[in-house]
Amino acid sequence: MKLQKILSRFLKLHPKEIDLSLDRIKLLCEKLGNPQDKIKAISVVGTNGKQSTINAIFSILKEAKVNCNVYSSPHIQKINERFIFDNQELEDDKLASLFEEVEKINDNQKITFFEILSTCFFYKAAQYPENINLIEAGLFHRFDATNILKKNLASVVTSISKDHLDWLPKNEQTIEKIVFEKTSSLLNSNIIVSKQNSANTKECIKKTILKNSSKKLFFDEDFSYSTGENGFFYYEDKFGGLKLPLPNILGQFQLENISTAVATLRLLDFDIKDDDIKNGITKIESIARLQEIRSGKLKELVKNNQLLLDGSHNEDGARVLNEYLQTLNCNKHVVVGMMANKDHEKYISYFKDISSLTTIDIPGQPNSISGKDLKEKFKSIPNVQYKKNIQQAIKSISLKENDLVIITGSLYLAGEMLNLN
Repeated sequence: MKLQKILSRFLKLHPKEIDLSLDRIKLLCEKLGNPQDKIKAISVVGTNGKQSTINAIFSILKEAKVNCNVYSSPHIQKINERFIFDNQELEDDKLASLFEEVEKINDNQKITFFEILSTCFFYKAAQYPENINLIEAGLFHRFDATNILKKNLASVVTSISKDHLDWLPKNEQTIEKIVFEKTSSLLNSNIIVSKQNSANTKECIKKTILKNSSKKLFFDEDFSYSTGENGFFYYEDKFGGLKLPLPNILGQFQLENISTAVATLRLLDFDIKDDDIKNGITKIESIARLQEIRSGKLKELVKNNQLLLDGSHNEDGARVLNEYLQTLNCNKHVVVGMMANKDHEKYISYFKDISSLTTIDIPGQPNSISGKDLKEKFKSIPNVQYKKNIQQAIKSISLKENDLVIITGSLYLAGEMLNLN
């Protein structure tokens, strides 16, 4: 309850949820002694795959007995997920104390919610000067609150695609503009670029970072992977090849994220052993990224059928999700809820050969689109229906043996589902 009261006060510090500027956070960090200048960081920017790549790096580093701090957003179930120090989520009382200390220094000055949370992370992270900080960029990057570092160990660029277009002028809602916003201000250190969804996007990135003096690694040029048989895949870079076990997480796209994580860590030479990589990628903790729900109240509703949760919410996320679904020989039942500012028709266009589609409301999210309105947008799709919530949606589906139910469309919906389950 105390945490919620503090967070409510944070939300009132600025009239806008997002106000792209670095002035406010720089001013507050200066009052706190510029903690962001005292940490060792790996910055992760992009549209999709940021959290998954961080999860893979984190798991490998933990296996190598390297202590980490992790800052990511948004949280799925609780705010503590965004604040990991010394490999552990910060407990409620310690997190509340951190928030109150920074709140006092801020002295009620105007600052956005994300900016003051980012400041809190930097302030606490400076207390662990030897830890590796894994920092996920928020919206775009150029004017994002995480972009106040003067130096870092590396910048990882995950898959970039169109998302959050409502924050760009109509005439600038292009992949070129998004690439510019995400990569034009990367620091001079090391840049590792993940697999991109098109050659055009990759070329845009190359053009944007051309004058950046960082050492640059590109997927398929400097590191790559190939799938093998018998539960293995093969990773390769200039340091040699690795025969790696398949990870404990689902989806071909996760092999891309894991390969980027491995490339980053091998380039930075943290003295990580091959066995640390092999063991680490089988222990990745991942919430709402093609997560299989194996127990709980909602799982009981589908009985022996498979229940998946995926927080994808843009066209590239839909694409990689459906690449995975296409590998499954079963009936697929999709339950979807989305935020209002997404390209709903484009998102759903990637779903092929599905047996049913159920739209639902996302409770407590005023910026979401109602399930009824979403159904109207999807009316050309066979077997589309609307139900008020997740429970009603699952109960309404006529499930046969080996059918699959997947809940998707929003990270906010993912949090709702996990809480209900």
